[in-house]
Amino acid sequence: MVTNLPAEAKAKWIKVMEAKTPQERLKALEEFLSAVPKHKGTEKLIGQVRRQMAILRREIEEQRRRRSGKGPKFFVEKEGAAQIVLLGLSNSGKSALLTKLTNAKVLISPVPYSTQKPAVGMMPFEDIKFQLVEAPAIFEGASRGEGWGLKSLGLARNADAIAIVLDASNNPIGQLKTILKELNEAKIFIRKPKGKVDIQRKSSGGIQVIISGKLVNATAKDVEKLLRDYGIYHALVRIFGEVTLDDVESAIFESTTYKPAIVLLNKVDLVDREEVNKIVAKIKALAGEEVPIIPVSAKNSLGLKELGKIFFKITEIIRVYTKQPGEDEPSPQPLILKKGSTVLDVAERVHSRLYKNFKYAKIWGPSAKYPGERVGKNHVLMDGDIVEIHAKG
Repeated sequence: MVTNLPAEAKAKWIKVMEAKTPQERLKALEEFLSAVPKHKGTEKLIGQVRRQMAILRREIEEQRRRRSGKGPKFFVEKEGAAQIVLLGLSNSGKSALLTKLTNAKVLISPVPYSTQKPAVGMMPFEDIKFQLVEAPAIFEGASRGEGWGLKSLGLARNADAIAIVLDASNNPIGQLKTILKELNEAKIFIRKPKGKVDIQRKSSGGIQVIISGKLVNATAKDVEKLLRDYGIYHALVRIFGEVTLDDVESAIFESTTYKPAIVLLNKVDLVDREEVNKIVAKIKALAGEEVPIIPVSAKNSLGLKELGKIFFKITEIIRVYTKQPGEDEPSPQPLILKKGSTVLDVAERVHSRLYKNFKYAKIWGPSAKYPGERVGKNHVLMDGDIVEIHAKG
C-alpha cells in the first residue's frame, strides 16, 4: 500500500529533490525524516531514507579525505570488456582468486579484513580482457553505513556483474545469506525482478508514462497523481514487467539495480565432493536457478578455466570487428557491445560522421545470411560479426 504521507512530509521531500550538494541533500533528508510518521506502513521508507543518509555521510567524508589527500580511493574506472567485482566476506579467498586469474600482485593474508581498498587485475579471455575488482570484505551492517561497507556495495552497484566468493569450508550458506541481505538492503538484486520503474525527471512536457508490461491494480493516471503529490510535474516514467503503485513510489525515493551474478564456491579442496553437492543445492535455493554456481579452488586452480566463458555469458556482451571498405582483413581488436546492438550502434562507436551519414553496411559472420550481406542500420549483430560501414558522400 502507498505510504500516504502527510502534506508536510511531501513538501519536505520536494526540498530533498531540489538539493544541489550532498550536504544540502543530507540536511533535507533529515528534515524529511522528522516529518514522516513512524508506523508499520512507513518502515520500508524510513529504512530507505536512513540508508541514503548513511551514503551521503560517507560521500561527504570521502570528499573531505580527497581534499586532504588522505584515505584509500574506492572508485575504479572501468577498463576491458566488462568489470566484474569480487564480493565476499573476510578470508573467503578473493585475493587468492584475483592473483590466480589476473596475476595481480595483492596481499594474500589469513588476517581478517587485510584488504582495505579495491584491488584490480585484468583477466584474459580469448581476444579480450575482463577487469576484476576485489572489493574489501562485506559484513553484517555494511548497507547501514558501517565501516567501508557502503563503498564496497558501491563498487558492486557500478560493476557490470558480481562474482560472489564463498568459503566452502566455513559456513558458506551463512556467508551467502549475509551477502544477499546486504545487497538487497542496498537495493542491489542478483535475481531479475518481475518489474522495474525508471523515473527520469524533466524541466517541461508534463508527466509521460510508458508501460512496457503491466501496471497492477492501477492506471497511468494513478502514477501521474502519485508523482504530482510528491511535487514531480515533469517526468518520463518507464514501466517494465509487472509493477505496482508501491513500486512506483519506491522508485521516487530510491532506485533498484539488477546485477548479473555468479557464485564462486571457493576452497572446495577442503571439502568432500558429497558435501560440495549439498552446498551447491542450498545455494541454488537462495540465489536462484539462473545464477551460475561454480565450485573452485584458488589453491589448485580447480574450475578457473571456465570462468571466462561464464563472465562473457552473464555480462551479455558481443564482439564485433570492423573492416574498412576495400581492405581484406578486419581490425584485430573487437568493439565490445551489448547483445541486441545494431549496425548503427557500431557506426556511432566508430565515428560520428559514419553515424550521421550512414548509407548501408556489409556483414560477414553469424548474423549474415551470406558473406558480405548488405544490410540496413537496424540489422541486429551477433558475436563474431565483421562489419564494413559505407557512408553517404
